[in-house]
Amino acid sequence: MTDYSPNQPELRSVRRLARLMLVLVVGLAIVLGLYAWPIVHNWIAGPDAARRPVVPRGELADAEKSTVAIFKKASPSVAFITTDVRKTNPFNRREQDVPAGAGSGFIWNEQGYVVTNFHVIQNASAAHVILNDQSAYDAQIVGADPSHDLAVLKISTPVGVSLVPIPVGSSDDLTVGQSVFAIGNPFGLDQTLTTGIISALKRTITGVAGNPIEDVIQTDAAINPGNSGGPLLDSACRLIGMNTAIYSPSGQWQGIGFAIPVDTINRIVPQIIGTGKAARARLGVQYHALAQQVLANRGITGLAVTGTEPGSPAEKAALIPMWRNNRGNLVVGDVITAFNDRPIRTPNDLYAALDKLTPGDEVTLTLQCGGKELKLPVKTDAGE
Repeated sequence: MTDYSPNQPELRSVRRLARLMLVLVVGLAIVLGLYAWPIVHNWIAGPDAARRPVVPRGELADAEKSTVAIFKKASPSVAFITTDVRKTNPFNRREQDVPAGAGSGFIWNEQGYVVTNFHVIQNASAAHVILNDQSAYDAQIVGADPSHDLAVLKISTPVGVSLVPIPVGSSDDLTVGQSVFAIGNPFGLDQTLTTGIISALKRTITGVAGNPIEDVIQTDAAINPGNSGGPLLDSACRLIGMNTAIYSPSGQWQGIGFAIPVDTINRIVPQIIGTGKAARARLGVQYHALAQQVLANRGITGLAVTGTEPGSPAEKAALIPMWRNNRGNLVVGDVITAFNDRPIRTPNDLYAALDKLTPGDEVTLTLQCGGKELKLPVKTDAGE
């Protein structure tokens, strides 16, 4: 049995107060120790161990200010894109979307259209767009043009949320040596800025569809996996290209990157927004590698016509394909040697020449047939 003392409540209050005072004293001692320790340490260790005074930075250099301003202005227009693919769960046999990959993109206009590379969303069942304020949106895949490695997504933002379209420049007047700036999401590290120069112009690379892409910009700005689809900017903060590929045996940055020129983007993207695909000018000429070998063996330069697509401009122009005579020997028909005075040697040459046209443009074909040269006007139409 515990004895009761009328003074026990007072004793408990005194003890609580004493504990509180102890905590305050210990806390004050710790704070004073943290502030006093550098002074005591320097006094014990001597002046050689003292912390160095901080030298005022001063203003940034003009070039640095310009780079900072470019990033601040452009970053609201740059997006981080992630994709899903549809897979079957091996346990319950149900289909479900699982994360697949990531890339970059940029806001094309205030209506929510976002441009990226086709290979970023290739085979995706769903795509998601994350803006620089970390707001995330499910995206609709509007359409794509694999031949130029371009794709367009669309997001819907809440009322009151304004998108910042990227300023569009031109790639026609670029010069080797001018400064460029790449913003993207390499390795998933969003809003990363790298800088460099234009190393070369009018490069040709092989696109994801296996076709040549002409007039590509070469840059030494660091481009790594995840940068694909991000903008390449000039010093005026204008879009001049889309970062697309790197030239590297290891798959990592080696100082050579490539960007699709903005003039190509500005021509193709409105077509995708309008119809879901790019409108290609068609000639309708058919060709074959064996026919090219026949020309080479006979010392003939050009592209041999081996057939024409039904209803195509080539059929309407009555181009003569290569054929076999009654002895089974190959007879060379029309050989295309020039396209609007541009020399044609291979199927890729013809593809690249057509790539710069829109359906309905009239071209002049230079043909060789039976040792004679003929210039033939042909009007292109819409092809796939």
